[in-house]
Amino acid sequence: MKMNLATGLLGAALLTATAGLAADPALNDLVPKLTRATQWQQKAAVTLQFPTFHPQGMVKIGDAFFVSSVDIRKQTNRFPSPQNGYDRDTGEGVGHLFKFDAEGRLLADLTLGEGSIYHPGGIDYDGRHIWVPVAEYRPNSQSIIYKVDPTTMKATEVFRFKDHIGGIVHNTDDKSLHGVSWGSRRFYKWPLDAEGRITNADAAPETLRVANPALYIDYQDCHFIGRSRMLCSGLNNYRTAPDAPVFRLGGLEIVDLRDNRPVYQLPVELWAPSGLPMTQNPFWAEPAGEGVRAYFMPDDDKSTLFVYEAAAR
Repeated sequence: MKMNLATGLLGAALLTATAGLAADPALNDLVPKLTRATQWQQKAAVTLQFPTFHPQGMVKIGDAFFVSSVDIRKQTNRFPSPQNGYDRDTGEGVGHLFKFDAEGRLLADLTLGEGSIYHPGGIDYDGRHIWVPVAEYRPNSQSIIYKVDPTTMKATEVFRFKDHIGGIVHNTDDKSLHGVSWGSRRFYKWPLDAEGRITNADAAPETLRVANPALYIDYQDCHFIGRSRMLCSGLNNYRTAPDAPVFRLGGLEIVDLRDNRPVYQLPVELWAPSGLPMTQNPFWAEPAGEGVRAYFMPDDDKSTLFVYEAAAR
């Protein structure tokens, strides 16, 4: 179903959305009421009217959407054996933060990163700034963390870090940033001082990292939802035999940032016509009446924004 997001039921919801708010804390209560038996109902499928490249993270502010994406100009190539701690070269690309409206029309395009650091990851919105990590497109590499004013689309570099940070959230409860590494296998925490500066920016990565105890999906995009928790989406690939076709399973997880452990895990059995899980890359969630409305963008280049609702019972 292709439809104009600014019309009908969903359009009305967007027009009444409260601008300037981060992810809603009510998701802490609503998401755990969803189960594998929950029926997700598609409400819209909006074709974006510009090349989206390889989308990564998404936030919605009022009726505007912001999506991070990487334009891969040269694919990375794996080395025959690791070189200087890396399993592949850097490749080449350009990082973007797109702003578009409810009809899929591009409103702004901010370029982020520098040199070999061109791969934006999952993003978060804290009510004032959009937080965007941009990294080299390989594990165990390096990143630049930006905050972006969504009105002016001006980016400010906050700090640099010696690891691939694939997603970030701003914990406004205790004033800290939390990052996930390549494949979300490591967690990091960076406290902020009263001036918004990182207090442990010079710490060695190995002294800060905590292993992610959840293993069935890799987080792609995460958002702070209050109560010192983040809501993450992700996926993993499975095979029933070494030569069997890949089966891709996606899901949502609520993670407690105080101990980095999941407090609720939910498989999401939704796939795009392309066969990709809806949780392939960017997502955003918000309350919808007594349930949850989720926005997904699983496909590259000619992307569609899929919108689903699920009743929380």
